[in-house]
Amino acid sequence: MTDSHKMDVVAVGSIALDTIETSVQKREDVLGGSASYACAAASFFGQVGMVGVVGDDFSEECVEVYRGFGIDLAGMQKVPGKTFRWSGVYEADMNVRRTISTDLNVFADFRPSLPESYRSCRFLFLANISPELQLHVLSEVDGPEFVVADTMDLWINTARRPLMDLIAKVDMLMVNDSEIRLLSGEHNIVRAAKAILDCG
Repeated sequence: MTDSHKMDVVAVGSIALDTIETSVQKREDVLGGSASYACAAASFFGQVGMVGVVGDDFSEECVEVYRGFGIDLAGMQKVPGKTFRWSGVYEADMNVRRTISTDLNVFADFRPSLPESYRSCRFLFLANISPELQLHVLSEVDGPEFVVADTMDLWINTARRPLMDLIAKVDMLMVNDSEIRLLSGEHNIVRAAKAILDCG
């Protein structure tokens, strides 16, 4: 596909190779990243464009997974270096996970560039990237109907001010239990959600 196709959904975020451990098993170099799974899920409902960056260690086999879902890859950059890698352990309660390591690699210098056809998308998903980049992408799109933002403990701890600016500009925020507690300072989930809603 080319960027001449108008996108229904655009997802901008991390494309990763993850090491994930659960109480059952551990897997290394699993295709991961919030953009990967958001695009795969959205592909069942409309034309989807992916914006992200990978390194030269990202296999053609992984790219074929995206093509199998019919995802438009005009916004995916491939640059020299290693792909973003994350490792973590999920507890029996899958809402609870511990980050073991985060190696941004090529993701550290990622500057999203949206193909022209992506800028008039109906739905925008600002997946897991820094809040500064999420704000940058939001400024590049042309009046989307609905904007969803995702975040994680890394950005809550290191980029809280731009994250709060972003929250005030989006329609929906996606966080798990531990993230909303960290973000709001409230242990009770209902009070935590109310505190975030009050941010705009």
